[in-house]
Amino acid sequence: MASKFRLQIVTPDRTFLDEEVEMAVVRTVSGDEGILSDHMLMVTPLKIGKMKIQIGDELKEATIAGGFIQVDQDKTIIITDAAEWPEEIDVSRAEEAKQRAEERLQKEREEVDTFRAEIALKKATNRLGLTKNK
Repeated sequence: MASKFRLQIVTPDRTFLDEEVEMAVVRTVSGDEGILSDHMLMVTPLKIGKMKIQIGDELKEATIAGGFIQVDQDKTIIITDAAEWPEEIDVSRAEEAKQRAEERLQKEREEVDTFRAEIALKKATNRLGLTKNK
């Protein structure tokens, strides 16, 4: 049986997860990073994306809205704006958010905060991508 470590995922609204896990895979700014027990110490920014979490025999997927990960000897903490399990995602709301972001990006560049619209589009697309695996 694989060694476990404590994984905490915290958002402004809640503690999304606080459990002993075998593995976590997150998308960092330099690519996907697998975290196991006794991983090297690190602090790095996260991209908007899916993450995988091995809890016992179950491999779970969640979506996170960027943030930071801190890996210590005995625990790993992820701080993110939002984290959701697939069953928590309101698909129609995510589709509407995606459509709004795409429409904003179609407008004249001077009228739109392009950076914010691109982030909104990435978040909505990521959320919808996770629901397709349900």
